[in-house]
Amino acid sequence: MQPIFDASRHRISRVLCFAAHPDDIDFGAAGTVAQFTGAGVQVDYCIMTDGDAGGFDDAQRSSMVQLRRTEQRAAAAQVGVRDIHYLGELDGFLAPSNDLIKRVVEVIRRVRPDVVLSMHPERNWDRIQKSHPDHLACGETVTRAVYPAAENPYAFPELEAASLASHKVSWLWLYAGPTHLENHYVDITDTVEDKLRALHFHTSQHPDADRMDVMVRQLLRDNASRGGLPPGTSAEAFHVVPVNSDQTISGF
Repeated sequence: MQPIFDASRHRISRVLCFAAHPDDIDFGAAGTVAQFTGAGVQVDYCIMTDGDAGGFDDAQRSSMVQLRRTEQRAAAAQVGVRDIHYLGELDGFLAPSNDLIKRVVEVIRRVRPDVVLSMHPERNWDRIQKSHPDHLACGETVTRAVYPAAENPYAFPELEAASLASHKVSWLWLYAGPTHLENHYVDITDTVEDKLRALHFHTSQHPDADRMDVMVRQLLRDNASRGGLPPGTSAEAFHVVPVNSDQTISGF
């Protein structure tokens, strides 16, 4: 059976990654991002909330937003990402409102990616921590923005009037979703250490780095096993959806 996404056929030059909080992308896709950037692909991040409800130290409340932005910039740089768009929503209160969808459409039209990579809109009952309500809201917002709003010149006409022309995204890659929907596994064996170094920058959220490393390594090996990759490899798992590709036609 032909894979849903074949890197030898489906060339990409620009990727836009969405997350609800700082550190979400690093858990879900940093190894894949490192491979993209290493191959010369331009990757942008868009972080929807400020992560202000994160952390464990009361003394850090007033500085948490700035701290998490600093951590995310360092983590992004570790995997070759320089451009980060912040939407500044409140941590814990994210919802797929029309206003937020419009703001996501605006980012998509500015960046004009081939691939949009986002958290999944469906809950994972096997590992509920993947399905923080903000994660689900991120996924739903991005999915609605990708199709049809970003590619419809008559959706949010004020954006079109501001020279932000409609844009057709070729692929939507979703992470942190139900395992039974996964259909694409990226072998990140060569970029596991980059992923872990990126995660280590988020010290305000993960004080037990050694335990985190053990868990993340095991999850990556489990992903590879589910994806049928050779023993000893590590993988990140995605639900890849063709939006405008050789597998789709306009409007269907």
